[in-house]
Amino acid sequence: MSKRDELIAKYADDLKNKCKMTPDMDLLTKVTIGCGPTIYNADSSTVAGSDPAELETVKNNFLIKKLGLADGPQLMDAINAVIDTYGRSERNKYRAVIYYMLVKHFNKASVYA
Repeated sequence: MSKRDELIAKYADDLKNKCKMTPDMDLLTKVTIGCGPTIYNADSSTVAGSDPAELETVKNNFLIKKLGLADGPQLMDAINAVIDTYGRSERNKYRAVIYYMLVKHFNKASVYA
């Protein structure tokens, strides 16, 4: 099992156990691959849910640039809803899991088709 496959299994486990979601493994794999090398770095593989600058980066670089969404308050509302689902007290909020939930929230799986 490759390192990426191990991480995808860990992300699927988080989605099942912490977020109470049944992951679409094909989509989760594509989102994880889309994260690139950030998944292998301890700092960049997670999202600091209480850091406004970090959340702004998720909004600008992922929601607007990658998913092609229009800027507006609904984007930050969605990010906060996803972090609430993951659990604000959860120390390791994995970037791939956050991105996966945002893709599902906005029905943007077609970006990864």
